[in-house]
Amino acid sequence: MNTDAETGQRFNYLFGLINLVAIFCIVWLLWYIFMNPNTVMKLYTPMYGFSLVVGFLAAIVFLNNVAGGYPFPETLGRVQRGILMTVVAFLLMLFLVYVVFWGFIGKFGIAYFSPQSIIASGGQGAEIFNARENASTAIVYYCTAFLLIALFWSTGFGRWPWHTNSRAVTAWSKFFAVTFFTGIVYTLMFHPHVCYLFYPAQDKAGVASWWAEFAGTGSAFFGLGLVLCVLFWIIVSDLLWEGYPWKYLEKDGESTWAKGLVVFIVTVGLGIIILYVLMSIMNYYWDEPFMGGQYTDGPDFRFLHAGEICGFFILAAFILKNYFNNFPNTNSLALSAVIRTILAVGGGMLFYWFYYSPLATFFLAKVPGIAQPGDTSLVWVILFLSIIMVQADFFEGWPLKKNRAK
Repeated sequence: MNTDAETGQRFNYLFGLINLVAIFCIVWLLWYIFMNPNTVMKLYTPMYGFSLVVGFLAAIVFLNNVAGGYPFPETLGRVQRGILMTVVAFLLMLFLVYVVFWGFIGKFGIAYFSPQSIIASGGQGAEIFNARENASTAIVYYCTAFLLIALFWSTGFGRWPWHTNSRAVTAWSKFFAVTFFTGIVYTLMFHPHVCYLFYPAQDKAGVASWWAEFAGTGSAFFGLGLVLCVLFWIIVSDLLWEGYPWKYLEKDGESTWAKGLVVFIVTVGLGIIILYVLMSIMNYYWDEPFMGGQYTDGPDFRFLHAGEICGFFILAAFILKNYFNNFPNTNSLALSAVIRTILAVGGGMLFYWFYYSPLATFFLAKVPGIAQPGDTSLVWVILFLSIIMVQADFFEGWPLKKNRAK
């Protein structure tokens, strides 16, 4: 079985490395302008900045994986198309956060999505900083649920069951389907926790966290960690395994309901396994966590940290795919897939060590140490992923790739 990557003779790995360095510098510049707490915008509070970058990533995934590039004409040049779609993704992020959540849902439906509605409702902690952090937390969770469903649908169901319809019908149908299931995932996995961010707890709007007894915490970091662990397998199978073994369930080159169901069941199972493994490793180094434990002793941090670690793995997988031609490209896809997965995990650990080193403390002005309440590596990772995806999907790899994607 052959891989779909370019041959080693055609791909310039040195150019790929140079491109990666350039992207790293762009990410650092954006971080310096928007997130660095000592410079211009100071958006990294951290949840406010978190909500903006995850909203931007959700907009990118929506345009590429859900809408499939619709309604942008396919005849546009790569540079023109890339610039246009990047601008649209940025405007979508602003529209999603400030109009949809702050101005509409938070104003007329669910108060905790809007800082102004939280302040107007009164109660302890109803001041602008805490209100904005709580509203941003809810937006982060909703966008995370959207990313899970959108990327799962792209890998599992693809264009099914609308593959015989036009681009417009497919785009709108996938949008409504993904939005419907996003609402279910958010309601079950995150809404109960958000209702308990306030005093008194909004126990008539949301039940107590149903996972608290077996997870040891009522925090939705449990759901966030689990979702990111599942996303790791969805993304790895799509990028590094080139869609296998799921492609064996396709019919005439298109996804089927059986493929989607199998992808969902298997990736969730693998996500639970990797979450358990990462939690066991943390238990080995930091002993058993306990409810009410601070920093590394808290079960909530352990679940979040498992998700953060998978975030580093996902970042490394995207880099291996886009800047190193999915190295290695052997005659056996199975062998290549195993080596690529190992490289993604190893590369993710390198990013992990960088982020928690004095280098990142200096360059990103982050809080020193690992378990700090004012810091989460996911913000930097998602910003990095967003810029990689803009180049790979909107600009179709330009200028690294000379030929247009099929």
